[in-house]
Amino acid sequence: MPYQAALTIVAPVRPGVAEDLKSLLATMGDGVANASVIDFGALTGVHFARLMVIDEDTDQSGARLPANLVLLSDFDVSAAAHLAELVESAGEGIDRVFAHCEGYPGGEPTSRERLDYLERHVVKESARYVNTTGRTARQIRQEAELREAIEAFLDEDGRDWSESDPSEVRRAVRELVERDAALAWARQPAERPGIGARLREKVHLVAVPLLSLPLLPLALLAAPVYALILRRHERADESEHEKPDEERVRELAALEDHVVQNPFTAVGRVKPSLFRRVTLLVILFYLDYAARHIFNRGNLSGVKTIHFARWVFIDDRRRMFFASNYDGSLESYMDDFIDKVAWGLNLVFSNGVGYPRTRWLVFGGARDELAFKNFLRLHQVPTRVWYSAYPELTALNIRQNERIRAGLHGDSDGDAERAWVQAL
Repeated sequence: MPYQAALTIVAPVRPGVAEDLKSLLATMGDGVANASVIDFGALTGVHFARLMVIDEDTDQSGARLPANLVLLSDFDVSAAAHLAELVESAGEGIDRVFAHCEGYPGGEPTSRERLDYLERHVVKESARYVNTTGRTARQIRQEAELREAIEAFLDEDGRDWSESDPSEVRRAVRELVERDAALAWARQPAERPGIGARLREKVHLVAVPLLSLPLLPLALLAAPVYALILRRHERADESEHEKPDEERVRELAALEDHVVQNPFTAVGRVKPSLFRRVTLLVILFYLDYAARHIFNRGNLSGVKTIHFARWVFIDDRRRMFFASNYDGSLESYMDDFIDKVAWGLNLVFSNGVGYPRTRWLVFGGARDELAFKNFLRLHQVPTRVWYSAYPELTALNIRQNERIRAGLHGDSDGDAERAWVQAL
C-alpha cells in the first residue's frame, strides 16, 4: 500500500463554453456531489474529490489567462491506478465534462484516448499537506464503524459504565471485538504503507537536508541583499482594498456547510517579477518538505482542522491556486489561520497580486484581518461538485476513532486505560 496520493488535472476550457460547463457542473451538485455524472464514491480509496471552473483572467501585461476545468482528488492507490479506474468507471461522464475543453477527442473516445488526454493535463502539485500520512479512507470508515459498535454495546440494557474500572470497560470491549465477526479487522493494528513506500519517504527525509546544506553558506551571504530587494518590492506592492460583492458572497455561502467539512479553493495571479516567482518556488519546495515529514500527524503548525491541502501553479506559473478540505465554517477556518499561522500565510500568499501588504515577508499581511478575509472571498472559486468519503467525521473524530482502535492492542497501564475510556 502506498502513502496517500493526489491527482490534479487542469484543462483549458474552449472559448465561449465556460458558462455551459458551469451549468453542467451545477446539475452534478449543490456544494456536495450527487454522483449523477461522475461517481467519485465508486473509485477505490478516494478521500476527497472535486470539479470546478477557474474563470478566465488576464495577467499583469494584459495577456489572456484561459478559463480552466480543474479536477482534484486525494486517494490511497497509485495515481496511475486511480486514473485508469476513473476512465473505466466514469468514461461517459468524463466525456460530458471534458468535451468542453480544448483538444478533447470528439465522437466517442476510447478509454485509451480519454486516459491519454487526462495524463497530458496532469499538473504536479508544488506542495501538499496530508493530515495523517498512511491513514486510508477504508481505515477511517472502519474505525468509525468500530466506535459506533462499541457505543451501541455500552448502551445495551441501559447499564451505567461510568463507575466501572477502565480496565473492566476495556476488557469488555475487547471481548466484543473478539466475538463479533464483523469486527474481525479490528483485532489487528491498522495497516501501514509498504516497505518500499516507507523507504522512499526516508530517503526523501534525509536527501533534501543533505542537498540543501552546501547551499547554506551562499544563502547566508545573499541574505542581506535579498532582504533589501524584498523590502523594495514590498514597498512597491499594491494591495487590494475591494470588498467582495454581496451576491458573490451569497453564492459562495450557499455551497458551504452542507456537512461537517467544507472544500476551499482560492486562485490568484503570481506577482510577475522573477524575484517573486523564485521566492515562491523556494518557499513551496520547503513547505512541501515540512508538510511531508514534520506536519504529518494532524497538525499544520497549530491548525488541526485540515484533512488535505495543495498548492498548484497553473498558466505557466502566472497563476496559482490553493485548495483544501477542512472542518467547520469558512469564518472559523480563516480565524484559525490568522490566529495560529498568519506568518505562514504571508510567506506564500504575499507573492500574489493584491494580497495585503507584508513586511519582511512574514509580518503584516493576514494580520490585517478584514483585508485578508476580503482578499480570500474575492479570490475564492465556487465548488459545486465536491465529494467526501466520510462527510460526518471531523479530523478530531477521525483521530479519536484511531486511538480507540489502537487502544485495543497491547498492554496498557491505568492512566492509558483511563485516557482510552475517555476517548469513547
